[in-house]
Amino acid sequence: MKYYLIAGEASGDLHGSNLIKGLHSEDPDCRIRYWGGSLMDRAWTAAGNPSNLVRDYREGAVMGFVDVLKKARRLSLNLKMCREDILRFAPDVVVLIDYPGFNLKIARFAHSRGIKVFYYIAPKVWASREGRIRKIKAWVDRLFIVFPFEKPYFDGKGIDYTYAGNPLVDAVDSSEQVHISREEFFKANGIPEGRYIALLAGSRKSEISYMMPVFAAFADTLRSIPQYSDIQFIIAGAPSRSEEDYRRWTEGRESYMHILFGNTYGILRHAESAVINSGTASLEAALIGTPQVVGFATGKLSYMIGRRLIKVKFISLGNLILGRRAFREFLQYYFTPGNLVDETRRIMEDTLYRDGMKACYSEIRALLGGGGASRRVAAAMVRELNTPAPRK
Repeated sequence: MKYYLIAGEASGDLHGSNLIKGLHSEDPDCRIRYWGGSLMDRAWTAAGNPSNLVRDYREGAVMGFVDVLKKARRLSLNLKMCREDILRFAPDVVVLIDYPGFNLKIARFAHSRGIKVFYYIAPKVWASREGRIRKIKAWVDRLFIVFPFEKPYFDGKGIDYTYAGNPLVDAVDSSEQVHISREEFFKANGIPEGRYIALLAGSRKSEISYMMPVFAAFADTLRSIPQYSDIQFIIAGAPSRSEEDYRRWTEGRESYMHILFGNTYGILRHAESAVINSGTASLEAALIGTPQVVGFATGKLSYMIGRRLIKVKFISLGNLILGRRAFREFLQYYFTPGNLVDETRRIMEDTLYRDGMKACYSEIRALLGGGGASRRVAAAMVRELNTPAPRK
């Protein structure tokens, strides 16, 4: 079978890479072409195949309503290129991985050309833009969901789906980074061993520009407290970014604020606490067991529009999966250095509070099911493709 995969973000690249491994195991003679990143490319070439990466997601990632408007021309050109490339490759199926602003347009195109469409990691229509349900029903042949709370939602919408667990469980548990010792972690990264807090500012430049000023002020404020004067801060650099994206906020703080790339799980594993931009990283921290506080800020216009559209009680996946608050979320005007200091101190000083958070993490992990999700999803995709269509 020929598969055309499209991921537009770092998390999609991660899930796409594990799906490629699963597809190769379930369909050894498969041919796969993909939009994604280095993880997907590595997964495909590690099996002895030449690279089939069409476009790296780092060339086109955008966030927020204002960013989308600014970069509309680039998105339009990417869509045109993608449509033409799909026709040349002539896949048996197009597999869309999250990234709905782009991927739903491709779903419509592929469906109009008679190409089967699978959607892996459903658009978050349960949070906002529920009008996309109509598009999913019209253009997607099979939906593959990854969160247990999505099952009753899509049941209620009359959409068939496959749920095989969450691929992050495998990604975390199989990572060498989470198994390296504390001593080895510091030695390998050239950082003096000691207490530190992990800082995850997101993967997009616009996210970093809103998060890092607060992170820097938070670091300075916490270190001004005598009992935290020795604390360090390690920034988990996003795979799509460079040190230059963080430098204006780390300059002058190099003795206690470090940037590491390609080691997010290791950073989370040995941190005493973490401050995390909402998204996949907050769920990864829960699976690793790192106490955390979530923060999020964006432009005023994007925030005002988002408040009208977003319907869920929480923005963090861990809290959504649990159905109650496992950890605090500070959004927009509440995302301040003072609030981060207060919550971080509570995490580090209140043993009962910290243990309660970790107990919630155990519940979250149990709700996500066991390992092997990517392989099960790949097997379900292969079965779907090999099942004859019913006669009309």
